[in-house]
Amino acid sequence: MFYRRKVLDRVEKEMGTDEAVVLTGMRQVGKTTILKYLYEKIDSANKLVLDMENPLHRKIFEEENYDNVWKNLEPFGIKKDPKTYLFLDEIQNLPGLPKVVKYLYDHYKTKFFLTGSSSYYLKNLFSESMAGRKLVFEIFPLDFKEFLVFKGKVMTEGKSRVKYELWKKYYDEYLEFGGFPKVVLESDRRRKLELLEEIFKSYFEIDVKNLADFSDITKVRDLILLLVSRVGAKMDISKLASELGTSRETIYNYLAFLEQTYFIFLVPKFSKSIDRQAAGEKKLYLCDTGLASFLGRLSDGQRLENAVFNCLRSRAEKINYYDKSGGFEIDFVLDGNTAVEVKKHPSGRDMANLKKRAGALGLTRNYVASYDFVDDERVVLAMDI
Repeated sequence: MFYRRKVLDRVEKEMGTDEAVVLTGMRQVGKTTILKYLYEKIDSANKLVLDMENPLHRKIFEEENYDNVWKNLEPFGIKKDPKTYLFLDEIQNLPGLPKVVKYLYDHYKTKFFLTGSSSYYLKNLFSESMAGRKLVFEIFPLDFKEFLVFKGKVMTEGKSRVKYELWKKYYDEYLEFGGFPKVVLESDRRRKLELLEEIFKSYFEIDVKNLADFSDITKVRDLILLLVSRVGAKMDISKLASELGTSRETIYNYLAFLEQTYFIFLVPKFSKSIDRQAAGEKKLYLCDTGLASFLGRLSDGQRLENAVFNCLRSRAEKINYYDKSGGFEIDFVLDGNTAVEVKKHPSGRDMANLKKRAGALGLTRNYVASYDFVDDERVVLAMDI
């Protein structure tokens, strides 16, 4: 059964354009499923899906003369005319592929749909050769509303205690096991944990080993385990370097890799000055609460804050945090105009403080995201984000 993702509304608008459509994100977030869905939607017989993990499929594009690719596609019934639609899955397995894609795009107007498991690959090898020729869509684990779709449920709009009690058990499951599609669809608790273990093993054994050029990947593993307990906290690079017995520069390199492969997200501090914003310490969140919980122990507050962040990604172009030395903090600043504080049990004082802090920064909107039901217009249920 196919479950519709929010990103499809934007992706489907590009099906009739010339640019290559690129889907990127962590492994097991559903990129291949979306690719196959798009393939079925194309009304043409001159289309083909190829898996770049298959060495025989890679061989099709391993030509010095790129025109010879057409000869290799003939056994699959593919011709130069009419327009060709090629769907290539896991393109990071063939580093030379972007040059072939560019050539076929420029000379034959071939329409490409591509998936890759890492922005690390795309940004370093794909960006220059396909500049102006591609549209990139990032695919993440499910947010809570998508989670409910995969459960065959649709949550009604509005806020009420009855609604809260009805959906609370689903939100608790989302907080504990996260939003990887296979995990969401699995009903058995033991199997959910096994799937989360397999997702991490796949990421570490394939992405970390194959894409990274680190002399000691065991330190990457150890850093990941250290980071779990730091969800929602600012990164102290010196302390991490000391705990791992390595340099600050090495920690920066590891964090950059983990971020560029969608495993972590580093949120910059909000400032009216771009220079100060870039220079400030960053707060850490993991790609998925289920994976974070599997790898280590999170407090309820950490798990809730990480889940809210994961759901805010699709609602804001830009996410920051704010804190003032010896002063107040704001968990999230959205698009430079909205302050969001995450609380499991918010009080009237929490709401008043947030309004005051937001006003001091010139933020026009503010609300508290709450796990508990609070009958106050200043409070939004975390499950509604």
